[in-house]
Amino acid sequence: MNFPVIIHKDKDSDYGVIIPDLPGCFSAGDSYEDALANTREAIECHIEGLLEDGEPVPQAMSIEQHKSNEFVQDAVFALVSVDLSKLSGKVKRVNITFPERLLSQVDSYAGSHGESRSGLLVSAALEYISSHTKTA
Repeated sequence: MNFPVIIHKDKDSDYGVIIPDLPGCFSAGDSYEDALANTREAIECHIEGLLEDGEPVPQAMSIEQHKSNEFVQDAVFALVSVDLSKLSGKVKRVNITFPERLLSQVDSYAGSHGESRSGLLVSAALEYISSHTKTA
């Protein structure tokens, strides 16, 4: 799953990162690259906490959707990719059946977006559950 992030740097400070789709999730780093690497870890930890608490994982909006917010229109955005299939503890292998044509589409899409088949299916399942779960 790709998460848009907002990167900012004030004079005499580290790079700060805000993950707008995950309220309360922030990161920083000495360099731009460190900030993005630390952000991936922050997102993974944040989502782990949500899953452990039985909370839905918020859907990641597009950068264009975020840019419509007047507070971030001039922000510097980046995408941080997180493989959600590696989260939430122990991994369990399952056997599922897919129509061959659909499986080819899944593999093609995953490959073109730098994801694994498992990562894409986990992201899709979490996104589906999140969009169909009522929040209190």
